[in-house]
Amino acid sequence: MRISTAQMYNQNISSLNKNQTQTSKLMDQIASGQRVNTAGDDPVAAIGIDNLTQQNSLIQQFQKNINYANQHLSLTESQLSDAETLSMSIRDRMLAAVNGTYTDDERQSIADELRQSLDQLQTIANSQDEAGNYLFAGTKSDTQPFAFDNNGNMVYSGNSDVRTALVAAGVAMPTNVAGDAAFMNAPNAMGDFSVNYSAAQSGDFSVTSAKITDPTSYIPDDYSFNFLDNGSGGIDVQILDGASNLVKTINNYDPTTPISVNGVDLTLNGTPSAGDSFSIQPQSTTSIFDTVQQAITLFEDGDTINTAAGQSQLAQLLNNFDSGVDQIRIGRSQAGTSLSALDNYASNHSDTELVNNSALSVLQDLDYASAVSEYQKQQLAMNAVSTLFSQVGTVSLFDYLS
Repeated sequence: MRISTAQMYNQNISSLNKNQTQTSKLMDQIASGQRVNTAGDDPVAAIGIDNLTQQNSLIQQFQKNINYANQHLSLTESQLSDAETLSMSIRDRMLAAVNGTYTDDERQSIADELRQSLDQLQTIANSQDEAGNYLFAGTKSDTQPFAFDNNGNMVYSGNSDVRTALVAAGVAMPTNVAGDAAFMNAPNAMGDFSVNYSAAQSGDFSVTSAKITDPTSYIPDDYSFNFLDNGSGGIDVQILDGASNLVKTINNYDPTTPISVNGVDLTLNGTPSAGDSFSIQPQSTTSIFDTVQQAITLFEDGDTINTAAGQSQLAQLLNNFDSGVDQIRIGRSQAGTSLSALDNYASNHSDTELVNNSALSVLQDLDYASAVSEYQKQQLAMNAVSTLFSQVGTVSLFDYLS
């Protein structure tokens, strides 16, 4: 078989190019430390590497979201802890004001302390994060959530929505606690109504429960309860609606039996006297701010705190205050529970990333010893081909003619 000069040149050049390509590939692998730099290096491994890399990228985004949620929930939990501690101090001052030996000035001093504490509680509820966002405004983080109106009642300008962060596939965790849930919507300790006592009250009693027990027969309204001497040594109860119309009369009232009217049951502690009265208004939730404000008003109202009506009102306020503190604790507990869950997700992500990195190492990490050995072999082969080609390429027929 004849081998032309052109064919010989092409074969040698092809061999040199092939060796050069192999050598270049080995140099890239040694430089990067990776066995697979392109899909052509190992198509099957390249698919696995791409999938694992995408999973790690998603995990890293989850970890960033978890860090963000951790920062905000930690700050939220800390502020609610401060609010709880401050609330306990407020309760101690409320109880101290019950001292019957206190003068009006001394009770006014306690009221002033309570007002300062109330301002501190409002400051906590209006806390902001490092970016100036309000922690307890729901999703209206650019709006100050809490402010007193002209009547001294707390107004909440945030919303009930909760910001969330995606911390795992299909898992969104809350990153805040809405302010109305933490500070405003505490269940009324009385039940479904608030009670106003008559300043002329002489009997030692208070309403401990006022609840709607039969919604089908309940007629929404304000109700008044008047205790009257029935002339037979007993007491009758006249129940009036908001328009002062007589709704019901209970003859020979038994203090151990609840008062029932239009689907509402009331339980009293103690015994009313003839001439006593009180009224109820629908109210299912209460605000710890309004409770403290009402306590301040009571303590500033001369000697009212030492009257039977004042004592009954204070009992109601203390119960509502405790309900408000419980609401703060619930918010703090929710933040703590979320923080614990975030720690678990972060740990799971770290474990998954570690497994993925181990798999990536198997698929793409280079065996340097083998690669360097192969590189040296390729260099020797390329040098040999190059030398042979150089020698053959210079051979001429004239070298054999003399």
